[in-house]
Amino acid sequence: MRRIGASLLALVLVACSSGDGNSTTSTSSPATTTTAGPAPTTTTGPTTSTPEQTIPPLQGLSYQKVADLRFPVQVVARPGSMLAFIVLKGGVIRALDLGTGTIADEPVLDISDRVRDSGEQGLLAMALHPTDDARLFLHYSGRDGRTVVSEFRFVAPDAADPDGERVIFEHAQPAPNHNGGMIEFTPDGRLLLGLGDGGASNDRFGNGQNPDTLLGGLVELDVDGDTAPRLYAMGLRNPWRFWIDEGLIYIADVGQNQYEEVSVAPLQPGHNFGWPVWEGLHCFQGRGCDEEGFVMPVHEVSHGDAGTCSITGGVVYRGEHLYELDGHFFFSDYCGSYLRSFRYDDGQAVDVTDWTDQVGRVNGVVGFGLDGIGQMYVAATDALYRVVGIRDD
Repeated sequence: MRRIGASLLALVLVACSSGDGNSTTSTSSPATTTTAGPAPTTTTGPTTSTPEQTIPPLQGLSYQKVADLRFPVQVVARPGSMLAFIVLKGGVIRALDLGTGTIADEPVLDISDRVRDSGEQGLLAMALHPTDDARLFLHYSGRDGRTVVSEFRFVAPDAADPDGERVIFEHAQPAPNHNGGMIEFTPDGRLLLGLGDGGASNDRFGNGQNPDTLLGGLVELDVDGDTAPRLYAMGLRNPWRFWIDEGLIYIADVGQNQYEEVSVAPLQPGHNFGWPVWEGLHCFQGRGCDEEGFVMPVHEVSHGDAGTCSITGGVVYRGEHLYELDGHFFFSDYCGSYLRSFRYDDGQAVDVTDWTDQVGRVNGVVGFGLDGIGQMYVAATDALYRVVGIRDD
């Protein structure tokens, strides 16, 4: 058996030391980590071969440690780029060179001086502008706990100007939890922001079904400032991560005490995902429930399942490295730290698969990501891992 971590490129990423203390040198792999095998033989000139013809069949998955890092939450890259960006909750973005397998000593951007890094708050997400390579956007918790979404600009491919911040959205938070996290661009260039219900518990502030607040839903932002922020979807408790794929949005919404959920819906405004009327597929706290008018989850995980406590989405895989898993939505859990996936087909979650016995468990999965050549990453509280394929020789 062999592990293929970068398909035809057979890239092997290794950890390197960090100048700001956010990573440590690693020269050995943990028990659940394997390195890629030798590069497959390739030929020059045009080819019409497909992955099915050039790569042995997939036997399973494994984690390959990229680096020891202090609370990475996301990996972001432009399609085709050999440079990936690692978002660290403390307020720093680091650059990962896929060609050399190294993380640069100097950060791409350091805004730790303006970020509250405590509990669920911190630098939570990054998005790259879909048409302008110079623009990047960050979602972070300000020093006073407010939600901030700001634009910064690259001054080099691996450096952005911390002094050129342009704040495009701010919102006060009544509590330090359920602040959401994810930002991602829609195909038409609008930026979606996930915001939780304001925190505490049991929708204490009554935001989940309140159409007059931006809390408890997805917020649509016009990054050019032509239109005001608007509530794009509602009825969410804490959409820590969501993912847009082929006209659909996949939302992993953190539950209260019993159920975690993943909802899938057409990428369009106006959806109501049910919180606090529903927790997962179950009526919440005995309230009278009717499914009419709500988008119900396609998948739920009980808190009695594998130590589940707080769901972590997730990406839909579309790369060539694990081509057999095309269309699978991968997700995990902060406490359970499993790795699972499913395909969405005709309104249902199908091919539900648990990969945990193969990859093992890591410490507190908090995020996912894809690099520019389609490789998938899992971010844990103390390290970043790449998901690689196990294939026969």
